[in-house]
Amino acid sequence: MTTSDMIRELCEKKHISLAELARRIGQSPQNFNKKLKRGTVSFDEMMEIAEALGVSYEQAFVLPDGDKISFKCL
Repeated sequence: MTTSDMIRELCEKKHISLAELARRIGQSPQNFNKKLKRGTVSFDEMMEIAEALGVSYEQAFVLPDGDKISFKCL
């Protein structure tokens, strides 16, 4: 699953459009849609999306022994 797919699914589950999400994070729907198509949504934008939708976002490296090095936004 790509980052863009994750964002689309999140919007479906939160019952908002991609255009509304774009506006909530201070972007035009056109610009945001281009980023989704190119797959160039930044880490900072993922954090903004999480905050705008009231969800947490976690990014992690998982080592072979199961240990995680992560950053989590609540």
